[in-house]
Amino acid sequence: MKNHYKKSDVIFSLILFLSIIIFILLPFMAVFKESFFYDGNLSLYNFKKVFSDRNLVINTFKLGILTSLFASFFAINVSIFYIFQSGKSRKIISVILAIALISPPFVSSLSYITLFGRSGVITYDLLHLSVNPYGMWGIVLMQAISDLALNSLLLIGFLKSIDKSVINSARSLGAKSSDIIKDIILPSMKNGIFAVMLLSFFRSVSDFGTPAIIGGNYRVLALESYFEVISNGNLSLASAMNIIILIPTLVIFLFVGKGLRSGNFNTGLSSENEVPIKKEGIFFNIIRIIAIILILWIVLLYASIILNAFTKMKLGNLVFTLENFKESNRFIGQIILRSVVYSLIASVVATFIGFMISYLMKVRNLRYMKFVDTIANLPYIIPGTFFGLGYLVFFRNPPIQITGTVIIVILNVIFKQMPFSSRVSSAAISEIDKNVLNSIRDLGGSSKDEIKDGVIPLSKNSIMISLINIFTATMTTVGSIIFLIYPGKKVLTLVMFDVIQSGKYNQGSVIAFYIMIICLLFNVLVRLLFNRRRNVS
Repeated sequence: MKNHYKKSDVIFSLILFLSIIIFILLPFMAVFKESFFYDGNLSLYNFKKVFSDRNLVINTFKLGILTSLFASFFAINVSIFYIFQSGKSRKIISVILAIALISPPFVSSLSYITLFGRSGVITYDLLHLSVNPYGMWGIVLMQAISDLALNSLLLIGFLKSIDKSVINSARSLGAKSSDIIKDIILPSMKNGIFAVMLLSFFRSVSDFGTPAIIGGNYRVLALESYFEVISNGNLSLASAMNIIILIPTLVIFLFVGKGLRSGNFNTGLSSENEVPIKKEGIFFNIIRIIAIILILWIVLLYASIILNAFTKMKLGNLVFTLENFKESNRFIGQIILRSVVYSLIASVVATFIGFMISYLMKVRNLRYMKFVDTIANLPYIIPGTFFGLGYLVFFRNPPIQITGTVIIVILNVIFKQMPFSSRVSSAAISEIDKNVLNSIRDLGGSSKDEIKDGVIPLSKNSIMISLINIFTATMTTVGSIIFLIYPGKKVLTLVMFDVIQSGKYNQGSVIAFYIMIICLLFNVLVRLLFNRRRNVS
């Protein structure tokens, strides 16, 4: 019996191995290969051309550095402010950050234009100013705000791991709140701050959407690579641009991985273990003011999306109307269904693949699965445009010629989002008591029984989190699929990108509103389903 199970494990693991090689590693290598060819000959011409435009390269990494600094500063203030709160205040902040996490791309940029643009509600209507919102600083601000929720939650995870006895001792010795922040809290966040800075840098240099909408004449590599593919069809030059973005990203990932491994992301502390810290001192009050402004800014941004979706300017006045929905529904009816179907398939399949990789690696101890897991995590660290470009280059020719089909889009989103499932599943399976699984085997249980009766019930929370996050990530993705979807097969995010670029901000707000509602509903439904099963069992 055991040999049969081992044989089945090997066969299934080989299928996973081939899938990871074909749909992750080979497209990844195809971009490198494409970048070194010019007019059919091996050449460094593409790289020389990119580096000849020094401003383009400098702009990209200058933007990344500034965004990482602002994003980490914002997140530090919000996370420290959160730790000082208790009860309802924490719940309110958590809800706001959670909603910001499931928002579609470009929402911050869309709200920024609506509120602070040349005809913005605040700048033009209230203050009667004509302000130019475009350029580098607009991009920096919006990228930092877009990263605020994720970065704050990451730092809160570090803060919740602080030994409360240290804070108690400091308070017993008469330490003030400002001293506790400077001497205990900030040093405890060091690894988290480093990780947040690097992750923000990575997201900034690989972002083409924000520069496209509010960048004006500010040129960056990610946006230029998008134009090279869409406008010029120059895949080789676009590949070279993406590789230049990727190289520092790979280095960044090594540092981020180290920072994350040394950090503690325990978020399950009970309220009775929390230590109340007095909300006093100049240092804390500065943090409180900055954090409240940032939280209110997030609320204002999302409120403006809803307001913009349900209102329209008529004769110089803002009036409530459903015209925006009627105008949008004419061209997004089928697109909504397509987006939901793609996201459902990606969430289920990617969760399954990630779960099985972790199971075969952690439980079955198949050594080569560590290599599979390493390759499987590549999509996590490479820019979305790089991954999409890899699919466009590799799958345009036989033996697997699927460019222009629905299949290539679905495969792309599955393997792009799968690393998240692999990560959370691996963490959950590592916590399972191996004696439980051994007892199932001792009683004659098969691999199927081991998974069904042991691993899955003990990993339900991670499966739920994986389903929700992958569905949301697919619903809000742009970069990895923008080169793969043909005009007649677009999804909501790409239509939203098009309408915002064409200046139809009301319709863009409607689409953003739809995406947010769909993601919220899926989140609630999945949680209810898992909680119901947990109660039944």
